[in-house]
This record gives sequence, structure tokens and C-alpha cells, in this order.
Amino acid sequence: MNKLIRALIAGWGAKKLGGGCIGTIVVFVIIYYLLGYCDRM
Repeated sequence: MNKLIRALIAGWGAKKLGGGCIGTIVVFVIIYYLLGYCDRM
């Protein structure tokens, strides 16, 4: 998966799921990592 697309999807998911500033960053990192992990499989 393209890194830009992966970052956009992770950003959108973090915006929807993140509670505050720190929560949004944590959710972004988790989603970004999971998308990269699934892409390697």
C-alpha cells in the first residue's frame, strides 16, 4: 500500500476514533502500523 494512502486512511480513522490530542496520535500510530503489517502479509 502506498505510504501516502496509508497515512490518509490512518489520519481519517484517528480523527474519528481519537478522543483528544494524545489519543488521536496514539490511534494514528496504531492504525498506520496495522495497515503496514497487513500489507506485508
